[in-house]
Amino acid sequence: MSLTKITNIDALELQDGIQNPAFQEEHDRSNHEPTCVSVTGQEEIPYTQIKPYAGMPKEVLMLYSKQARYRVPREILFWLIILCTLVLIGVTIAIVALSPRCLSWWQVSPVYQVYPRSFKDSNADGVGDLKGIKEKLSHFEYLNIKAIWISPFYKSPMRDFGYDVEDFRQVDPLFGTMKDFDDLLASMHDKGLKLIMDYIPNHTSDKHNWFQLSRNSTEPYKDYYIWVNCTKDKPPNNWVSVFGNSSWEYDEMRNQCYFHQFLKEQPDLNFRNPKVIQEMTDIIHFWLEKGVDGFRMDAVKHMLEAKHLRNEPQVNPDQDPATVDTEFELFHDYTYSQPGLHEILTNWRIEMDIYSREPGRHRFMVIESYDYEEIEKTMRYYGTSYITESDFPFNFYLLYLPDDLSGNKAKELVDYWMSNMPEGKWPNWVVGNHDKPRIASSAGKEYVHAINMMLLTLPGTPTTYYGEEIGMVNVNVSVIQDPFGKFNPNNSRDPQRTPMQWSDELNAGFSDNENGTWLDVAPDYKTVNVEVQLDDPNSIIFQYRTLSLLRGSELALSRGWFCYVRSDPNVFAYLREMDGHRKAFLVVLNFGEDTETDLSSVSELPDTLTVHLSTVPISQTTFSKSRISTFKGQGLLLEYSTSKRFHLNHASECYVSEKACYLDTLDILYKC
Repeated sequence: MSLTKITNIDALELQDGIQNPAFQEEHDRSNHEPTCVSVTGQEEIPYTQIKPYAGMPKEVLMLYSKQARYRVPREILFWLIILCTLVLIGVTIAIVALSPRCLSWWQVSPVYQVYPRSFKDSNADGVGDLKGIKEKLSHFEYLNIKAIWISPFYKSPMRDFGYDVEDFRQVDPLFGTMKDFDDLLASMHDKGLKLIMDYIPNHTSDKHNWFQLSRNSTEPYKDYYIWVNCTKDKPPNNWVSVFGNSSWEYDEMRNQCYFHQFLKEQPDLNFRNPKVIQEMTDIIHFWLEKGVDGFRMDAVKHMLEAKHLRNEPQVNPDQDPATVDTEFELFHDYTYSQPGLHEILTNWRIEMDIYSREPGRHRFMVIESYDYEEIEKTMRYYGTSYITESDFPFNFYLLYLPDDLSGNKAKELVDYWMSNMPEGKWPNWVVGNHDKPRIASSAGKEYVHAINMMLLTLPGTPTTYYGEEIGMVNVNVSVIQDPFGKFNPNNSRDPQRTPMQWSDELNAGFSDNENGTWLDVAPDYKTVNVEVQLDDPNSIIFQYRTLSLLRGSELALSRGWFCYVRSDPNVFAYLREMDGHRKAFLVVLNFGEDTETDLSSVSELPDTLTVHLSTVPISQTTFSKSRISTFKGQGLLLEYSTSKRFHLNHASECYVSEKACYLDTLDILYKC
């Protein structure tokens, strides 16, 4: 028997408990032997309490806690908690370490280009505006598009429809007010949509305050533009503008020539002046502070020029120099992609990254640069292995598909990008924009379904120009508005900029203006519009939406391997697969005539393939891989299940940006 001394206060509490009638009754019912406790200053009282009770002193509690029936479970629970905690920490570390990087918003969604003058008119003046875009946000939700690029809406004299900026910090009244912009941006973010702005660094309008101050040599604006001594009749050299004729314009106020690579109303900024770089950086900050999600950098290859001002070499040395007046008659060794350009762009990327620290708010940067056959110059905009520049430069090479429409040409153009793209970078695809003819006109309406299927099943980010989702075509406008078209009507860009066709109502539902719209509405708007196509499962918009949703839900399409399977004069076929994932897809696109394709030599394909989507109505639900029939302009998305991986045996025919594997049992992705 052990005796424990306790204080007088505790003794009173214990004595009260022992002398309590209820306690005594419990004691009388107990069959246990009593335990004696010595109470200071009082005679020894037998302690017979058999269960813990509220208010017991710690000395009594310790007597119970040391008993095996209490101590052992407590220790087991303790070590189980420690073990579970360690396991959870280990699993968390393993998942983080093994998980591939999550795709960003600009990778999981197509990018949709809105040309604001032609998207939706909210105030019946015949020209689209910001409120009109806000009215149609549900259209993007329907298409499962999260990223919207809006062409310029800055304050502008509109000599080049917004690409001649008078004030980078104001909205042109034609499109609305800054409040309209703020409301649009807030509404977009409420719906989970991202806004990409056009950023125009190369030049301003000649109405810009900087240029007006530069003309009269006011500091610090004197050297904000490129001024050279010259005479009114003799330019400093043979440099020509994109719009034709000399790139130099004599200014009588300053008695010098200024340089412009576009219209004479668009003087080039002097990016060899650090103050100009800072001014343009501040403009980036201005819009990022407002909350925009990214920028499309316009015409960046024009930003710097050689200081020596030498004549550029002629493409045809025997041509009379006096007749050289278009950009394609010169090699632009001194005016395009000059040293120092990428340092400026890289610094802007760094500035944008400061705003990208918030999860899910990556600030997107895409570069526009038409480099034609000099694709290595385009690829340089991805950055280097040490530093990122743009998320990607626009890939314009599919714009040339109509020049030789065939399965072989489609593969050639796709492979031209994929084989030159730096390893691990993210590809993108463009088939139309505000500067190029609509694909439905250049390739033919019958191929639009197949081209959209290619756009949405190739790896990377597809870019859709407004109206491509319904098959809009070029329109022969009655009055040319485009300044480039006024110089050369054959190169007018008006035909691809006509109003969006929403319905068969007045002005195709674009505007309520009874006097017409800024450009003619297409004559086919009663049959080619959003409203009439919504409920037709064979329509262009319905299939576009289906493919967009599928691209977002299927791992093989969003981030899997891309492998060439076949190309010939008629068919371009490729597959999308992911390691560890049994479901894969074969895409067969017909860019020629009706044909039958035999893929029996592809051992990795099962004998039977299931039709997931056909762009033309067919009764077949399956195809044998040895007899895949397609009609002219048809696209087939065939689904199959297999554990065989094609890319393992055909490494030279396959590409993946960021390799990942799928663990079916846990439904997770991991690095492999």
